Amino acid sequence: MKRFLGARLSLMMFLQFFAWGAWYTSVAVYMTAEGMGNLTHWPYTVNPVAAIAAPFFLGLIADRYFATEKVLGVLHLLGGLVMLLVPRLSGAPVAFILLLLLYNLCYMPTLGLANSLAFHNIQSQEKQFPLIRVFGTIGWIVAGLFVSFALKGFVSAGRLPEQTPLPIFTTAVASILLGLYSFSLPHTPPRAAGQRVSIRSIVGLDALQQLGSKPFYVFIISSLLICIPLAAYYNFTQLFLEGTGFQNIAGTQTLGQMSEVVFMLLMPAFFARFGVKWMLLVGMGSWALRYVLFAMGAPDTIVWMIVLGILLHGVCYDFFFVTGQIYVDKKSTPQIRGQAQGMLVLVTYGIGMLIGAQVAGNLFNRFLGEAPALTLTQWRQFWFVPAAFAAVVMVGFAMLFYDRLERAPVAAAEKQPVPGAT
Repeated sequence: MKRFLGARLSLMMFLQFFAWGAWYTSVAVYMTAEGMGNLTHWPYTVNPVAAIAAPFFLGLIADRYFATEKVLGVLHLLGGLVMLLVPRLSGAPVAFILLLLLYNLCYMPTLGLANSLAFHNIQSQEKQFPLIRVFGTIGWIVAGLFVSFALKGFVSAGRLPEQTPLPIFTTAVASILLGLYSFSLPHTPPRAAGQRVSIRSIVGLDALQQLGSKPFYVFIISSLLICIPLAAYYNFTQLFLEGTGFQNIAGTQTLGQMSEVVFMLLMPAFFARFGVKWMLLVGMGSWALRYVLFAMGAPDTIVWMIVLGILLHGVCYDFFFVTGQIYVDKKSTPQIRGQAQGMLVLVTYGIGMLIGAQVAGNLFNRFLGEAPALTLTQWRQFWFVPAAFAAVVMVGFAMLFYDRLERAPVAAAEKQPVPGAT
């Protein structure tokens, strides 16, 4: 089984992000078609709310009481069952959003669990993890293409698949399949079994204390701040593409994940050449540039600018999120690995995206007023706001972050062989 460990972990990542990508890039279009156009920022609010709750599963359940693969399986099975019910409540917005919250409470902890399981069973984070994680990106791509093209044969003429509940049902099925598959993954026992339980440990404060240093604090604060403008991309790119006349909306957005695959495969070389700081800076700068391209391309629907902005998502995501996950793991010990990854989920997908979703949603509604959609000129004004915010965060990080260990080999304690490692 050791020979196939990489393939097994890669399939886990594929299904993990296929399930997310199927609904996340289309739900705003579906809600608009169902008369909930002024509430489209709420799925992107309940998602980070769930991320804030994720450390409970990562810091308490997975690290102390139950094997990671079992927690992963149970959460995906529950989430899949919940998602089957979501479209039935499209006529009741509050209940619709609350069910999405329940689904995300099941799903968001699994992001950190999947990373923790992979890190536990590999020996070289920089070399092995990007090659495993890239299959998550491929899963997101396949999900977008499946929604835009494969599901087109199941909808009536004149409707987009994104305007129907089919993407949500796709997520439900994928979640159930991943839940069943998770029980076959390598056994990953709780590494902190028997340790004292406290609120500090559950939310990752003990991990933060162990990892604490000025560079690490700068990294965590910058991670939180940069996720505020990120929320605008996930929430409103699909509506922006619809407003600028793009067809196959979910499929078009997969261009970003296609570039993500390329940069993910190049990450080991980039780590060796540039180190953590410059990779994070390039990721932040790419976010600012992406929004500028959206803003400049909006008034006259300059397709190449909009497409280039989407293609930059590969740099934005890989150079920030994946680099950040590896940086945190390199700084962690095996006993706090789950807590540390949970803390990163809390700060980025949780607090940062929660603030960002509300800020972006209120900004969008301010431009929208009583109109059915933003004009192209309004889209230009809208995108310049997150562009400026991302640029400010990038400059602050460049001035304040320096870690002499950012390119250092992982400490010997972190490099001990683990069961099932290749």
